[in-house]
Amino acid sequence: MDDRKKDVIRQTDAEAIRLAKTLLRSARFGALAVLEPQTGSPLASRVGVATDIDGAPLILVSMLSAHTPAMLADPRCSLLLGEPGKGDPLAHPRLTLICQALLLERGSDAHARAERRYLNRNPKARLYAGLGDFSIFRLEPQRASLNGGFGKAYLLERSDLVTVGPIVEELAASEQSALEHMNTDHLDAIAVYAHYYAGASAGGWGIAGLDADGMDLVSGDNVCRVFFPQPLVEVGELRPALVEMARVGRAAGQANNET
Repeated sequence: MDDRKKDVIRQTDAEAIRLAKTLLRSARFGALAVLEPQTGSPLASRVGVATDIDGAPLILVSMLSAHTPAMLADPRCSLLLGEPGKGDPLAHPRLTLICQALLLERGSDAHARAERRYLNRNPKARLYAGLGDFSIFRLEPQRASLNGGFGKAYLLERSDLVTVGPIVEELAASEQSALEHMNTDHLDAIAVYAHYYAGASAGGWGIAGLDADGMDLVSGDNVCRVFFPQPLVEVGELRPALVEMARVGRAAGQANNET
C-alpha cells in the first residue's frame, strides 16, 4: 500500500455522531435511492422525511410512485440527507444512510405512532395521508456515511444513530400529551430552547417531536434540533430536563441583557 495515501475516513467520535443525528432529525426531505425491479438500475427521487422516536427515518409515499413498488420488490435502499447552503454545495454536511425499507401495516401500533410523528412534522401531509394508495415505510438504518465538509468523512453504525431500550416505548406512550401541553401552555419556554440552544432567529416555534436525545422544533418551514444536556434514561426525566433547560436559557438571556 502506498504510504503517501492517507485514510480519508476519520475515527467516529461524539461530535460526528451528534452532527449525523442533527442532519437526521432536522431533515424535511431527502433523496431516496432504490433499485428498479424491471432492470435493477438505481432510481433516485425526492421524498418527505420524518423520524420515529428511536431515530429511524419515516417516509410517506404513494403506490403510484415508482420508488414504492421498488421497495416492496427489494427493500434495499439509501437515503441522502442534508441541505446545501450558500457557496459550494459540497462544502455542506450530508448523511447517507444504507437502509432496509419496512412497510408499516395500517392499523398496527407501529403505523399509528409513525403516522402521528410524520404528521406532527409534516402537517400539510394530512391532505393525502389518509388516502388508500399512501403508505408509510420505516427505513431501518444498517449503516451510514457522514461527510461533514471537506476532509471530514466518517462511517457510522446503526447503534450510532438508533436509540434502543425501554425509553423508546415509554416516550411513545407519553410524547403526544407532552407535545400538546408544551405547545399550548409553554410557548415561552420553547422560544428559549430555539433561541438559546439552537441560535434560531425566527419566532413562532413549536415542538414537533421528542426523543431520548432531544427535541425537534419547527416554525413554518424552519426546523432546528435541540439536544438535552444528557440523553434521557427514563421518561420521568423529561419534565425536569425541560424545566432546567428553560431556566438556564432564561438566566443566560437575562445576564446578556444586563451587560
